Amino acid sequence: MASATPQPALQPQRAAELLGRLESNVHRVIVGKNEVVRLAAAGLVAGGHVLLQDIPGTGKTMLARVLATSVGGTFRRIQCTPDLLPSDITGSSVFNQKDLTFEFVPGPIFANVVLADEVNRATPRTQSALLEAMGEGQVTIEGVTRQLEKPFFVVATQNPTEFHGTYPLPESQLDRFILAAEMGPPTDEEAMEVLARREHGDPIGDLRAVLTLQEISDLQEAALRVVAAPAIRAYIVALLNAIRARPEVQLPASMRAGLYLQRAAQAWALFAGRDFVLPDDIKRLVEPVLAHRLGMRGRTKAREMLGEVLAQVPLPPLRQH
Repeated sequence: MASATPQPALQPQRAAELLGRLESNVHRVIVGKNEVVRLAAAGLVAGGHVLLQDIPGTGKTMLARVLATSVGGTFRRIQCTPDLLPSDITGSSVFNQKDLTFEFVPGPIFANVVLADEVNRATPRTQSALLEAMGEGQVTIEGVTRQLEKPFFVVATQNPTEFHGTYPLPESQLDRFILAAEMGPPTDEEAMEVLARREHGDPIGDLRAVLTLQEISDLQEAALRVVAAPAIRAYIVALLNAIRARPEVQLPASMRAGLYLQRAAQAWALFAGRDFVLPDDIKRLVEPVLAHRLGMRGRTKAREMLGEVLAQVPLPPLRQH
């Protein structure tokens, strides 16, 4: 029996075309926020998970919904509340009275795209139900390990911890997100456009998928083929060492953080149709990839410290690709 013909590898130019289609579709609903939209899409292409942070009403949930709709596949939303249980996320066994057996009923984590809305309103015990899923693409329930859908992408939204009824995400949970982004307030022009688009309804109702699951998988494979030269890897290590040496850093960036920085940069390069990482890719992604996972002493902000580190660590010399 003849074997199936292998599909040709996705070329960087074709990847950039697909990603442009994805961004254009998202912007049919999301006004502005170009950087945040690209960061979220890069997290998906890098095979990671994304944390969207800001006060309520800035469009975090809408961006997650639009991105999920645009890439097709199965989609589930988890509205996190203090009374949410781990089994409400992973699923559990239910007794079938007809057959006198227990049947496993999958939870909403069994989907291609999972939106964990207001994830920091769930208790730490429930938050931990996402750890194995996000880190290993599987869940262990009642002693049985079950694989999740592929591709598998979690978009979590988070309100500031000073809001009533929130639980700060533990460091181990934050470390599972490849990057975090803040929506930020709209400009006056963007606010006017938002009001105009929603004057007669919500445009997300007419939104359709513009990519298939296979195309998402192809993009993820293409990102893994993007070259990070030895000089780029040395630059990442130098940045991690510089952060670790700062006295105001209580919890430094882990090796996973360095790996995620490289993966995010590989995905970022595809938006420009490149098959190699530039130092500028690393510089652009240092804050969204590293800031949320750093523990700081005193009043020092991670962003400010990272800006100083980027200014101090010299850029690597790169030969022409």
